[in-house]
Amino acid sequence: MSYSVIVKEDCATCQLVVPVIKQLQGDDELTIYSQDNVQFPSGVSVIDDTQLEYSWRRRIETVPTLIKHDDNGEELARVVGWEKSEWQALTGRPLGFDLPDFRPGCGSKSVDPGMPEKLAARFDRDKLQSRELTISMEEDDVEACYDRGWSDGLPVVPPTAERVMRMLAGTNRSPEEVIGVVPPDLVPCTIEKIAINAVLAGCKPEYLPVVIASVEAALQDEFCMHGLLATTYFSGPLVIVNGPLSRAIGMNSKGNALGQGNRANGTIGRALQLVIRNIGGGKPGGVDRSVFGTPGKYTYCFAEDETNSCWESLAVEKGFSETASTVTLFAADGMQGIVDQKSRDPESLSRSFAAALRVVGHPKMIMAADVILVVSPEHERVYRLAGWTKQDVKNCLNRLLMIDGSELVAGAGGIAEGIPEKLAGKQLPKFREGGLNIVRAGGSAGMFSAIIAGWGASGTIGSVPVTREIK
Repeated sequence: MSYSVIVKEDCATCQLVVPVIKQLQGDDELTIYSQDNVQFPSGVSVIDDTQLEYSWRRRIETVPTLIKHDDNGEELARVVGWEKSEWQALTGRPLGFDLPDFRPGCGSKSVDPGMPEKLAARFDRDKLQSRELTISMEEDDVEACYDRGWSDGLPVVPPTAERVMRMLAGTNRSPEEVIGVVPPDLVPCTIEKIAINAVLAGCKPEYLPVVIASVEAALQDEFCMHGLLATTYFSGPLVIVNGPLSRAIGMNSKGNALGQGNRANGTIGRALQLVIRNIGGGKPGGVDRSVFGTPGKYTYCFAEDETNSCWESLAVEKGFSETASTVTLFAADGMQGIVDQKSRDPESLSRSFAAALRVVGHPKMIMAADVILVVSPEHERVYRLAGWTKQDVKNCLNRLLMIDGSELVAGAGGIAEGIPEKLAGKQLPKFREGGLNIVRAGGSAGMFSAIIAGWGASGTIGSVPVTREIK
């Protein structure tokens, strides 16, 4: 049996136990590691741990820490701080009779702010598999990221080893785990590569599980990420987050939820886009051939407002429990506003919604683009006071959006666009079955709602919304 103790001079409890440490080393059983002064304690043999490697590898959080080892050096047990009875039990010796029974320890230097990431990058660097690039002293690190094509056009956070290790602390999943291949280049995507792009995007570590789930959703065949990239249409991936995690990490589901100002909303959506760009090679002018694109290709992410709602959340509609945290990916265009400040009954408000929904894509386009109707709290209140469920709203809208084919055929209304003449006289739905989705979000003041139209190739011919639970 042998023992080791980790101490630092700048700790009153370590100073207190010096007589005990000297007693144990006198028995040739104790190795002493000092974090801040190789001369402390004086008069005994001390191993220099000012680089904190031993403390890091032993996962020391408090000093003094006394560790008992077997003959192979493997840890058997440890005592943190000074507790006389525990030190005596661990060593089997009468120790410190003239010392108080208990004193709490001090924080280890290895857990000082910013230090865990530095030590992880220094001593656990082999856990990172990505190629490390050296930026010269003459280069600006942000400009270097631009020059290497890692940016979406906005400044990024340089992904140093320390920052990547800090990001990886946000998940217990292995850095080398491959979650799929990213289109269009079909490059294997690891948790580590996602973490690198989360750093570039400006994410906090606690956002990483949401980013991972978003990438997993994007890589599902039914979402058709490759097709979404290659289309000349306007769309890109929209991330909708549900569940307690959205609130825990401070996502915005209320005022300006679809705008700027919230770090989680902004960086989670951006991280997904950077993964598609930097890992999969999905860049404008390459496979990305959109005629106009959309500002949502920078970032497009918000949380559904589930507080005091009378409706099931999108996640519950998709079959998940109320306590689950999920992401739903939707192939989305930009946002179209709906203004109705006078309707006080659900039928009137639904007619306003239907009139606005009628023009998604084109007034004559049917069963092509899915849609998300984002209902504000004030508009939701109209339905709540009338006792309407979300399904009641959908049923009413789908009824109002049955359209006479004679209005939709090519040439009708003097518009060449349209459906085949053979469908004239038939009652046709604006959206495919299941194509109309409703979520609640937005500020509490203002009788406004919003339409987020989908890719004109929604459903089995293109993209189906995908929901994944956040692990």
